[in-house]
Amino acid sequence: MFIDEAKIFVKAGDGGAGAVSFRREKHVPRGGPDGGNGGNGASVVFEVDEGLKTLLDFKYKRHFKAEKGKHGSGNKRNGANGTDYVLKVPPGTLIKDEDGKILFDMKAQGQRFTVVSGGHGGKGNAYFTSARYKTPTFSQKGEPGSEFWLKLELKLLADVGIVGMPNVGKSTLISVISKAKPKIADYPFTTLVPNLGVVEADDFTYVVADIPGLIEGAHKGAGLGDAFLRHVDRAGIILHMLDLSREDPIADFEIIHKELDLYSKELSKRLSFVVGNKADVLSDEDVLEKVSKYFKSKKIDFYRISAVTHEGLERLMHALGAKVKEVDKEKETTVLEETVRTYKLSEQKLSDFEVEKEKDGSFAVKGAAIERFIVMTDFDNEESLEYAQQKLKTIRLDQKLLTAGAKEGDLIKIGSYQFHFDPKYNQ
Repeated sequence: MFIDEAKIFVKAGDGGAGAVSFRREKHVPRGGPDGGNGGNGASVVFEVDEGLKTLLDFKYKRHFKAEKGKHGSGNKRNGANGTDYVLKVPPGTLIKDEDGKILFDMKAQGQRFTVVSGGHGGKGNAYFTSARYKTPTFSQKGEPGSEFWLKLELKLLADVGIVGMPNVGKSTLISVISKAKPKIADYPFTTLVPNLGVVEADDFTYVVADIPGLIEGAHKGAGLGDAFLRHVDRAGIILHMLDLSREDPIADFEIIHKELDLYSKELSKRLSFVVGNKADVLSDEDVLEKVSKYFKSKKIDFYRISAVTHEGLERLMHALGAKVKEVDKEKETTVLEETVRTYKLSEQKLSDFEVEKEKDGSFAVKGAAIERFIVMTDFDNEESLEYAQQKLKTIRLDQKLLTAGAKEGDLIKIGSYQFHFDPKYNQ
């Protein structure tokens, strides 16, 4: 089954909690704090696997949750980090957020993309030992892992994309010039999914994609055309296929070309070849002459072929191979996208935050570092609460709230944590 779209939910692993522990040894009645840190949660990572050709693996399973980090323990033993959850996708997969923004384009074998990083492990009480807290009785909770809904979209990677009306012989052509074995029958819309074939010419190989038949209105989704056009979007060369035995092959070409243009202006201007198929059953040579003159006037290469008798195929295969080589050389001059990328906010300091007044009169404190600090604080522990208040005082949170217009009693929000403002509390 060919699946080229999927919507999935991914969640990184939560960080492990830090431990509250004190040394307990013989002859050491009052050992110091020795609580270890929690391990980091696992990340969710996408990786390209050339052996995959479809997004079928994401049709039946749509929720993916990475492993949590282990909690810290006594004797300063840190918890183990979670093992990353690796999701394999075929080359040509676009990773998008829920709004359709492209986060990463998975193209090459082994390419990896970390879409959600695991939550930080909480610090154990040994970490907080200081002149102020000689025997701290608190630790941090683990940071919850990030979570997202994502859209996956597969665009086949091919050097040549074959387009045309239904039943013009595209599948027959790819079956004779490559080892691909698509479904072939004498009725329209036989091909319902794209087929890939590898063509060999002059010790050079290139990939050809047979795109299911297009009809007028394809760019709007007629005949599933918009879904099919996506797969020709990657092709460096467009091969228009005409049925010379039809009433008006030129009109057929103009319909398909218009659909490409309406779908993507860039696609309609891409390097194109035109092949006139079914030359073996052509009874009127005037049709061939008319078609040849039309494409000559447009300076588009035209080839007469028969996919059934193999007439003209050798010449076509070599011509396509030569053009693919030219396109490949142009690609080599472009800068390759990085092989590995992690999607995350840039690292921030605790003091990197903004205060915004909400419509309901409350004040929202926004910043990745301060929100992480709050969510990892144990507010049920008095000493932990005091430590958090001191840290927020050092970054002048009260002053920034006052500057933003906050008054005593106003509701303050930091992530999911809420409290009422008391500017005198930390004075």
